[in-house]
Amino acid sequence: MAYRMRRLLALTTRGAGFGSALFLTAMMLITVADVSLRALFNLPITGTYDLVQLFLVGSVFLSIPDVFLRGENIVVDLVDHMLGPRAVELLKAAASLFALAFLAVLGWRMVPPARDSIRFGEVSPDLTISLGVHWALMIGGVALSLLAAIWVLVENLQPLLRARDEP
Repeated sequence: MAYRMRRLLALTTRGAGFGSALFLTAMMLITVADVSLRALFNLPITGTYDLVQLFLVGSVFLSIPDVFLRGENIVVDLVDHMLGPRAVELLKAAASLFALAFLAVLGWRMVPPARDSIRFGEVSPDLTISLGVHWALMIGGVALSLLAAIWVLVENLQPLLRARDEP
């Protein structure tokens, strides 16, 4: 059961990662097209700023869950070589707990402004894209990151719990 849940979470975060890559590709393509058309024909693409803003939000927030789940966060192992394996496991568990707490607070603090943005009908300047789309990408990415962070915390606690049970 746990294997299937891990696999489903991995597939979901990987799918979000592919979505992130598509947003990044679209952001680069629209930027290159806008700059090229502006330079060559003095014909800029209307709404490029709005699209790049949306694509940036998607590329950032959809990439985070897979990074968490695969344990590819940026780390600085300053003290790892000075401590024993059990202390390093404890540091990993503590870092996972802090990451989970940060993501929970971040998600919690995102909801009120997202609600306000939707309630007041905020839109992007040129294309009038609802900023609710931006918030949905952000909150969705944080929510999926929370699931990944919970999973990683449980995985990081298991060696500590096993070591505690050993004589």
